[in-house]
Amino acid sequence: MGCFQSKPAGPLPPNDAAALPAENPADPDAANGADAVADADDKDAAKRAVPVFREFGLAELRAATKGFSADLIVSESGEKAPNVVYRGRLDGGRLIAVKRFSRLSWPDPQQFLAEAAGVGKVRHKRLVNLIGCCAEGDERLLVAEYMPNDTLSKHLFHWDKQPLPWEMRLRVAYYIAQALDHCNAENRKIYHDLNAYRVLFDEEGDPRLSSFGLMKNSRDGKSYSTNLAYTPPEFLRTGRVIAESVIYSYGTVLLDLLSGKHIPPSHALDLIRGKNILLLMDSSLEGQYANEDASKLVDLASKCLQFEARDRPNIKYLLSSVGPLQKQKEIASHVLMGITKAASVLPTILSPLGKACASMDLTAVHDILLKTGYKDDEGAENELSFQEWTQQVQEMLNTKKFGDIAFRDKDFKTAIDYYSKLVGMMSVPSATVFARRSFSYLMNGQSELALRDAMQAQVCMPEWPTAFYLQALALSKLGMETDAQDMLNDGATFEAKKQNSWRG
Repeated sequence: MGCFQSKPAGPLPPNDAAALPAENPADPDAANGADAVADADDKDAAKRAVPVFREFGLAELRAATKGFSADLIVSESGEKAPNVVYRGRLDGGRLIAVKRFSRLSWPDPQQFLAEAAGVGKVRHKRLVNLIGCCAEGDERLLVAEYMPNDTLSKHLFHWDKQPLPWEMRLRVAYYIAQALDHCNAENRKIYHDLNAYRVLFDEEGDPRLSSFGLMKNSRDGKSYSTNLAYTPPEFLRTGRVIAESVIYSYGTVLLDLLSGKHIPPSHALDLIRGKNILLLMDSSLEGQYANEDASKLVDLASKCLQFEARDRPNIKYLLSSVGPLQKQKEIASHVLMGITKAASVLPTILSPLGKACASMDLTAVHDILLKTGYKDDEGAENELSFQEWTQQVQEMLNTKKFGDIAFRDKDFKTAIDYYSKLVGMMSVPSATVFARRSFSYLMNGQSELALRDAMQAQVCMPEWPTAFYLQALALSKLGMETDAQDMLNDGATFEAKKQNSWRG
């Protein structure tokens, strides 16, 4: 998937780990002796591979949803939903989800844009990340990643072939707790109306929490629209949502996972107090679960559903409770759920570089980068030539020369050193330098930094196919095949666009 589609404020510092969002260090696949920056794990790469948040034009989203066609509505309540969600497809082929608010929800467009931009900064692999918004005229729209495998509600309450397996239910509980924990760490402690409709499954079958719930449904924040029987008690008393309200709602989701149906919390608590746990459990599971694990989940649900907010556990407690219940971590979610993954289809038009990256032919990639040289850089050479009479620029030219020689001779560690020095010296960043350093990092076993530099090349030249192809190569090395496929598609789209402009 493309990364920087809106015009950036400027390039990221070449060796500043703080310039990119990071969570946990330590990637076991990093090269020996790699810098700590390279030790960011693949969930950081996943977060960075999500397109940067931007403001969309109404015409673009209208075209993507075929004029907000009723045929593309994916909200489970259809057109009756207070805020309808559509499936859309952008020009580059990327699928998106577009949430259309009622016209009176956000009268002030600036307030809406500010709220959306704040949510757009929160990125995590357990979230359905927000990638944009639109506020034109009376329209208020949010744009998020598209999740192709339905909601938790569908898999629990309206399943066709098989009920959601017990192990998958435990995984949902854990992944959603992880998502909430990350939101909490990002100071987004309020999640509005957490329920089974807010949990969606991505192409891998992994459950993710919709970022739409981080945004109020209206400027006044009165967003609890579900049945009052499932609403946190303090909201009914005061009309206010607090951080502990999220824990209560998490408890109602646990009830859904345990029972496979909507059970009002008051009724569920009566069953739990009466030790009638079997009556609470989903009969479609046919006893295919460990009683001890079920009891622990029931106990956790009971704690979350306490009437007094102060008596409920915090999010860290949720993680420590459901984490140990994960017993089949090695089995992919799509396998547990019986979902058939769609086979990757390569774009029909790929340049030689695109084909080399798709097949991970590193020798061919190196040869093509050498032959291409710096001809794609817009004006970089001219600026150097014009200023070469100064000692400073002469030193820069020599640094570039030595980096290019090392790159040609496949001395990639030396190439990294010279190109890193060059990046710090250049007043105008060079996409080609970032591309060459990206490939050098890749050959040095530092796939995270390779991805970072390929993204930097895209910052310099937002529609440069080479930048997308190198991102695809790095993502493949990181085992992120779906994202790599998206990058190849984006690169091919810009390749075709460039060829068409030549013909014109």
